[in-house]
Amino acid sequence: MNKSNTSIIISIIVAGLIIGGAIYFSSSSPKEKKVIEEENVNNVSVVDGKQIVEVKAKGGFFPIKSTAKASMPTILRVNTNSTFDCSSVLRIPSMNLTKNLPMSGTTDIDIGIQKAGIFEGTCGMGMYPFEIEFI
Repeated sequence: MNKSNTSIIISIIVAGLIIGGAIYFSSSSPKEKKVIEEENVNNVSVVDGKQIVEVKAKGGFFPIKSTAKASMPTILRVNTNSTFDCSSVLRIPSMNLTKNLPMSGTTDIDIGIQKAGIFEGTCGMGMYPFEIEFI
């Protein structure tokens, strides 16, 4: 092996280590993701007698689980920001609803007055679920 080939091989190895390190250090671990979800639990507010449950849609729905009051008019507010994946389509099977969300913006969906229980939604492909527990 000559000096030129050795230099090329070393360059490829170094580039691989740099790219691999960047990917490793930039990705969130499941534990970090759980902390992010737990920090985002205050996503329910009451305005003019209606509760608003806010969910972010991009690469899934966040938070994945929310808690709201039963027997109260409820709006599901979905925020998108450059959302191109399947979470740009919202499905709520219990309401027979499929809604195409804008690439960026806010979409309010009146989900009415819910009884105590679990209200479920998902992305268009069913890969990213979310739920609201009404208590």
